Amino acid sequence: MQSVNSRSGVLRVGEKIQFTDRKGKRITAQLVAGGVTQTEHGLICHDDVIGKSEGVVITTVSAKREAQQTIVDPSKSSNKPWKAARAIGGWDYVVMRPRMVDYVLSMPRGAQIMYPKDIAQVIALGDIRSGMCVLESGAGSGAMSLSLLDAVGESGNLTTIELRPDFARIAESNATLYYGKRPEWWNLLTGDFDSVAKTLEAHSVDRIMLDMLDPWNRLEQAHRVIVPGGVLIAYVTTTTQMSRMAEALRESGVWTEPEIQETLERTWKAQGLAVRPDHAMIGHTGFLIVSRAMAEGFSALKKREHGTKDTVSDIDDMTEEERAEQLEDLSLRDISDRKLRKVLRDLDIQLGYLSAGR
Repeated sequence: MQSVNSRSGVLRVGEKIQFTDRKGKRITAQLVAGGVTQTEHGLICHDDVIGKSEGVVITTVSAKREAQQTIVDPSKSSNKPWKAARAIGGWDYVVMRPRMVDYVLSMPRGAQIMYPKDIAQVIALGDIRSGMCVLESGAGSGAMSLSLLDAVGESGNLTTIELRPDFARIAESNATLYYGKRPEWWNLLTGDFDSVAKTLEAHSVDRIMLDMLDPWNRLEQAHRVIVPGGVLIAYVTTTTQMSRMAEALRESGVWTEPEIQETLERTWKAQGLAVRPDHAMIGHTGFLIVSRAMAEGFSALKKREHGTKDTVSDIDDMTEEERAEQLEDLSLRDISDRKLRKVLRDLDIQLGYLSAGR
């Protein structure tokens, strides 16, 4: 296969292509000589796309079920003939190479992928740049790996440790399909993180990305292989994982105070004077925990701990003095008599209106 690492020029056989109609519906397909892509509005012939540039418009053609069954497509089983398409044709699609965000959301998955909103934050918060050496734990389906490969570039290096060989194969295949060949600056290893990390040289990586169930158990080896000042990012999905990771970083004494955040994404519609947010949004998907490695022989500075407010004692069992002190600590105030009279008066008026309306 000809390399499509540049992802530019005319569209070639083997490339992943995205077809988008006027309604914004996207279809991602791989170009095959003599192949077709089935849509709700007919068939897109790949031969009409191969050799063209991005940004062209392709019109679907009508087809009957009998004609579809005679078309040879290597991605379909002979025991499962295609379903009938609407024999209408004449529907236009814009042809583009998929952006990475489009490719990630449409590629075959083994494990659940990280959402692009979280991936973008990993690159930014981790300060991951061209030429860096990055260690990643957990390849999954390859979504995070693709962005890391792009960020470090061919002058850098990405080492990914994946526990499951089948997930590693899925991630490798997705990366190969995206770049047109296997990225040469990617070292994909299988095995347990601690066991594989022990084989790496000390202070040999600039950044570490942990996407696993128990990242707090990997901090010792992570600190051994990362350079002083290097950035560690952990991605977890639950509050219990987030809390445990944060406490483990603090207790180790060799990582700076963790920064914790989550990202929420909401799209908008803007058509003339109708400007409003979309009804659906991408809410919580995970937490990002960021910390930096201290140099050997130095301990991280700890934040001064403030006295914890007592939120357990029953305030009704306290004396007047204890109660006043507790209310002050909790930043609470008793409602004033004047305020109380106003509230009761307003409620009496509203109840009167209710009775009058019956």
